Amino acid sequence: MKKHFLSLLLFCVLYPTYSQIPTGYYNSAGDLTGDQLKTALYNIIKNHTEFPYSSSGTDVWDILKETDKDTSNSSNVILLYSGWSVNAAQEFNNENGWNREHVWAKSRGNFGTSPGPGTDVHHLRPCDITVNAERANRWFDNCNIPYYDGGVNTGSFTSNTSWVWQPRSEVKGDVARMIFYMAVRYEGKNGEPDLWLIDSLPADNYTKDPVHAKLNTLLDWHLEDQVDNFERNRNEVIYNYQKNRNPFIDHPEYAEMIWGTASYSESQESYAATISIFPNPAQNVVYFDNSGKYSIDLYSLTGIKLKSTTENRMFLDKLKPGVYFLQFSDKKGKLIEVKKLIKK
Repeated sequence: MKKHFLSLLLFCVLYPTYSQIPTGYYNSAGDLTGDQLKTALYNIIKNHTEFPYSSSGTDVWDILKETDKDTSNSSNVILLYSGWSVNAAQEFNNENGWNREHVWAKSRGNFGTSPGPGTDVHHLRPCDITVNAERANRWFDNCNIPYYDGGVNTGSFTSNTSWVWQPRSEVKGDVARMIFYMAVRYEGKNGEPDLWLIDSLPADNYTKDPVHAKLNTLLDWHLEDQVDNFERNRNEVIYNYQKNRNPFIDHPEYAEMIWGTASYSESQESYAATISIFPNPAQNVVYFDNSGKYSIDLYSLTGIKLKSTTENRMFLDKLKPGVYFLQFSDKKGKLIEVKKLIKK
């Protein structure tokens, strides 16, 4: 994972700050890193202008026709996972047109298509209808079975053994940066979901927990497929509508500064396989395979920190029955893993 740090230096040189970023937009982010940077970016991009999913007025369909316009044919939009150019005016058209893909699958947090995360165009993209159905709510990770639609190779990949999806090479970074945006923008405030990035594939493929995977793969894709002019223009168009920006397009180095330093990636790999919690579900106390290696914070589903410990157990007797999240961090405060805990 040291390649993350080395590639970051090239990233900053090859992709300087885009000139249309409003003056001072990221000033409050300063020289922050880790959770402090994540919080600062949330405060910058929160409270965006929301649009309906479908409406007789301006809606998601209308914005996507502009954000993803084919530069060679202004009447068309480019489909995310296949790169095909199709007639924008068709919209869904009884399954003869195109679909609106939620890159952060809307079931991962169960937010549907309601205003907020369900209509946030920063993670919505035009998509072929059958390709969209095949991606479903698969996690993002490397896989090796080419996905063909109607006998045509889409350039994307799927798997017969894991519930994962790999987008075509030209948009791997786009996907990563959209997922990073969602994990920062939605922090459980004001009734919104608290979205988390994790670096393991959940056992339950259809969980509605507000998590998405796989973090280190997305960091790799972010570096492999760097920001291009199509993505920059898309960010500008969305800013004109929603009045907020995707920080990871404007400042690609932010992803590394929050999630991906070399020391964090290596420590995550060494710890992730050994973290265990038991029993789960738990009633009065839960135990950890800790040995002082990391600190543990307990959060509610709305993102409120309830308890913290560095010991090998946590008492739960005063908590209401329900679902909680345990966040494991290393001694430097870098996130290692997030696990779900059920309190009986």
